[in-house]
Amino acid sequence: MKILKNSSYLVMIGVIMIVLMLIIPLPTTLLSFLIIINIALALIILLVSLNVTEPLEFSVFPSLLLIMTLFRIGLNVSTTRLILTKGDAGQVIEAFGQFVVSGNIIVGLVVFMILIIVQFIVITKGAERVAEVAARFTLDAMPGKQMSIDADMNAGLIDDREAKRRREKITREADFYGAMDGASKFVKGDAIASMIIVAINLLVGMVIGVVQQSMSLASAAQTFSLLSVGDGIVSQIPALLISTATGIIVTRSSSENNMGKEVSDQLLAFPVLMIIAGSVIFLLGLTPIGMVATLPIALLLVAGGILIRRYRQNEQKVGAEDQDRKAEETFKSQENVMGLLTMDPIEFEFGYALVPLADSSQGGDLLDRIVMIRRQLALELGLVLPIVRIRDNIQLEPNSYQIKINGSEVANGQLMLDHYLAMSPGVDDPSIHGIETTEPAFGLKALWIDEETKDRAELTGYTVVDPPSVVSTHLTEVLRQHAWELVGRQETKQLIDHLKEQSPALVDAVTPDPLSIGDIQKVLVHLLKEKLSIRNLPVIFETLADYAQMTRDSSLLTEYVRQALSRQITEQMTREGEALKVLTLSPDLERKVSDSVQKTEHGNFLALDGPTTSQVLKNLSDSVTKWPDMESDPVILCSPAVRMYVRQLIERYFPNVQVLSYNELETNVEVQSIGVLNAA
Repeated sequence: MKILKNSSYLVMIGVIMIVLMLIIPLPTTLLSFLIIINIALALIILLVSLNVTEPLEFSVFPSLLLIMTLFRIGLNVSTTRLILTKGDAGQVIEAFGQFVVSGNIIVGLVVFMILIIVQFIVITKGAERVAEVAARFTLDAMPGKQMSIDADMNAGLIDDREAKRRREKITREADFYGAMDGASKFVKGDAIASMIIVAINLLVGMVIGVVQQSMSLASAAQTFSLLSVGDGIVSQIPALLISTATGIIVTRSSSENNMGKEVSDQLLAFPVLMIIAGSVIFLLGLTPIGMVATLPIALLLVAGGILIRRYRQNEQKVGAEDQDRKAEETFKSQENVMGLLTMDPIEFEFGYALVPLADSSQGGDLLDRIVMIRRQLALELGLVLPIVRIRDNIQLEPNSYQIKINGSEVANGQLMLDHYLAMSPGVDDPSIHGIETTEPAFGLKALWIDEETKDRAELTGYTVVDPPSVVSTHLTEVLRQHAWELVGRQETKQLIDHLKEQSPALVDAVTPDPLSIGDIQKVLVHLLKEKLSIRNLPVIFETLADYAQMTRDSSLLTEYVRQALSRQITEQMTREGEALKVLTLSPDLERKVSDSVQKTEHGNFLALDGPTTSQVLKNLSDSVTKWPDMESDPVILCSPAVRMYVRQLIERYFPNVQVLSYNELETNVEVQSIGVLNAA
């Protein structure tokens, strides 16, 4: 509606009119109209405060409270002007005065004073104190709430938008309760001003009536007391309504329902108590109070309690039947069957004896460690891994755990929570005794030792780690090795969208033409499969933009990207001050590999004969067994033309052997050949 669209102008006009009321005299008819508007607005504010589910839904209340207070003061000034000048303040004030006074001025003054005391001492004082405490506690709780939001976002439970929305809500709550703390002072000041205005109207009016208008003292007292009390009550009724609304707002806690629904649900939640209360009231009627007043109330409470109890029992019965029916329908429905097809990308299952690892109440910090693992791998691989689903599995051995990728087990292990895992430095110490085992992440021989042996093992050079560190290291290595399996088209789309925020022109040059999301995904999978980080997406996309016009073969594009990432590969494969130890291919083997490449419409493939393949793999196995550097994976160095085919040849049998080309190493790298791989 047009009026609602221009509501901002109406508010500005209204404030200006209130200010003019303080200066310009108003006719009695208009004043009566404005008094009724004041009462109506106060009633609306009270009803709104009763129906909001949380205080922030009425965040404009502090400012509205100031405007309404100013409006009442403007009305008081106008009515005072009319009372003292004309002895008439309109029909509304006169009607209120006659109705309340009822021919007795003292009764009218007492009623007015009671209204003032209730508002000033009971409601306003309480609302002011509650607003002050709420503001203080809200400000004190802000840092903790902010940290909780950051923790949820780091754990992947919420995204950036939800985190921003929650932070804004916390800021708004602090601003609201701070404003309410100050706005409650308006109500307090308004109550004091009302008492002073009524006293002025009564005393000064009587003086004016006797001195200036030649009225008798009794007549002046009758006239001006009627008008003063009527004016005071007319102003105090809306003031009392708004004071009540203030108290309701500051004492209201967040809920899913409005106040009326909450009161009825909670107050009538125990119908048996209504029956007990009705019985007590009935017994009270046996005293001199009599049954006339107590019996109807007792019957009402007992009957209401019985009816509500029966209604609740029937409701619970119907609810249970509906729940069973819905559960049966859900079980039979197609959607329920489809829900069974949903598979978690990463699962970590453990036996019941390992529950303390994940239970924070028992000191377990596995959840926090997994958050740090995801952050570490995001920095290392350039990929945000899915949330790890953690659950206990009674079908496993009590001390066992298993790691699943896309529903299939890829790794498992066993832990002893009351022991430590000790790995030998290379020379075993006979004095260190324990339960022999294998370190799950790297397959090293190790011992489970007790607390008493731990210190002695550390002094003799053993690497000693606790069970949570063992499983964290194992999980990190498994996720690092299988990260390529977790990159689908959806994850690729998310990476592209993130890059597009920074380099939109670069992304537009690559996708959707000439490369689709699926083409880009294949390149990223190839890189991750060979343990290369895809964090440097700008360089990857620059290379794809340069070469995608010539070919869409993902394997060939991967070779171009690897060469563009030569600095990254060099830093990853070399250690400062040491030569890079490699195995090289004999010229005869390189020639055979090159001649065995078959070119098809779907890409190029290596078709090396069986005897040659077996001999190459046997020679490589012997070289890997004798590899001198146990801290790094074996490396094969070959020409760029055959690198990807050599990788195809060995990746199934030797996934940890790195295959590099000369173009993937920086020119300043010192290379040391420690063997030649041949086909003979």
